[in-house]
Amino acid sequence: MSDLGEHLQTLEQRLFAQEVRNSRAALESLLSADFREIGASGTLYSYEDIISALLAEPRHGTTRQLTDFEMRQLSADLALVTYRGVRSIASGPPVRSLRSSIWRRDADGQWRMVFHQGTLTE
Repeated sequence: MSDLGEHLQTLEQRLFAQEVRNSRAALESLLSADFREIGASGTLYSYEDIISALLAEPRHGTTRQLTDFEMRQLSADLALVTYRGVRSIASGPPVRSLRSSIWRRDADGQWRMVFHQGTLTE
């Protein structure tokens, strides 16, 4: 995998970490202000919707795994990543999904996510 692919995989994995999901500053460093997400329900979420939802998550009890990571560079400052995710909680079966994100290198040189979609799988 390329250095950029490894870097973006690390950033995606950071978003799985509960300490990042519960920190506005950490989320703002990873998500672009024009971020959008299409949830499994088909609902379109804005930057503020997602940050508010992540900050409200319980601080423990959920684990997340990322597998089958692939990165395709679309331009010098734009990349598409896809991977499979598994979310596990003690009180239920694991939730599996196929995920895609678009990352953009902003003017400050930092890569930030501008779009994400998760589709539930079996």
